[in-house]
Amino acid sequence: MELRMLGTTGIKITPIIMGTWQAGKAMWTGIEDAETTKAIRAAFDAGITTIDTAEVYGDGHSEQIIGEALADVRERVVYATKVFPNHLRYNQVMEACDRSLRNLKTDYIDLYQIHWPAGSFGTKRISIEETLRAMNDLKKKGKIRAIGVSNFSRAQLEEAANYTRIESLQPPYSLFWRQVEKEEMPYCVENNMTILAYSSMAQGILTGRFGPGHQFAKGDHRSKNKLFEPEHYNRVQQALKKLRPIADAHGITLGQLALAWVIAQPNTCAIAGARNALQVIQNAQAGRVRLSESDLSEMDAIGRIVTDFLDPDPVMWKW
Repeated sequence: MELRMLGTTGIKITPIIMGTWQAGKAMWTGIEDAETTKAIRAAFDAGITTIDTAEVYGDGHSEQIIGEALADVRERVVYATKVFPNHLRYNQVMEACDRSLRNLKTDYIDLYQIHWPAGSFGTKRISIEETLRAMNDLKKKGKIRAIGVSNFSRAQLEEAANYTRIESLQPPYSLFWRQVEKEEMPYCVENNMTILAYSSMAQGILTGRFGPGHQFAKGDHRSKNKLFEPEHYNRVQQALKKLRPIADAHGITLGQLALAWVIAQPNTCAIAGARNALQVIQNAQAGRVRLSESDLSEMDAIGRIVTDFLDPDPVMWKW
C-alpha cells in the first residue's frame, strides 16, 4: 500500500488506517478479543501499518489488544492514540501518556492526540496552553513523535497552533457526513495538516448492510447516530441505491467505494474499523481503488441527498 506523509513530519502512514474503537468493547456488542487480534494482525499483513486507538476505548483495553497483537513488529507500525478530555491538565497528560505506553507495550507513541476539546462531556475547561505544554514536553522526552487533535473546530485549531505544531486533525468525515469541508479542511490544506477521517463508512451505513428498519442490539452506540433517524435514514437508502452502480462498475463493495472516496479528498486518510480479518482485507483493498473525476463528481451529488438535510453540528450522535 502506498504511504503518505503525516503533516510535516517524517512519519509515513497508510491511506487506510485500522480503527480500533470496537476493540475496547465498551459501547459495542458482539466483540471478541480473539477475533479483534486476528483482525489487527490481518491489517498488518494486508499493508495497513497505521493503527488508531484511544485511552478511553474500553479504558485502555483497545490499546492493550494492539500491544499484544503487534509487539513483534512494533518498529514497522505507526501507533496513534488519544488522551480523553478528563485528563488534560499537565500532570494528567503525562500520566495518561505513560499508561498508553504501557498498554501498547512500547516506549514511544508516533502520534498523540487530544481526543475532544476540554469541556466536552462535562469535563473541566483546561487551557489549551497547559495541555500542549505537556505534549511538547512529552515530545522533548521522546515519548511521542507528533501532536494531533480530534474533534476540534477551526477556531480551536488556530488557537492550538499558537503553542505547538499540530500535524493532524481527526474529525468525523464520510460521503454522508461532510461538515469538516466548510472550515476545517481548508485550514488543514493551507497548513499542511493531515486529516484522519473517522467513521469514514458512516459507522457501517455506507457498506449497505443495514436495510430499512434496521435495529441495533441493546448497548450498541450506533443506535444514537443521527443518520439512523427516520428522516435521514430514508434519504440514506435512496443514496445507497444510486451508489451501487458506481461500485459495481469498479467491481468493488459499497464500503470500499466509500473509503476510496474519502482518501481521494485533499490531505485525507480514512480510519476504518473492522470486527474480523475479512473486513480488514476488504478495507485494505480500497486503498488501491482509483476513482475518476466523473466518479467523484457523481458521488458528490449523491452524497448531498443526505448531507443537505443535516444540521451543522459536527457531532454524529445524540448522546
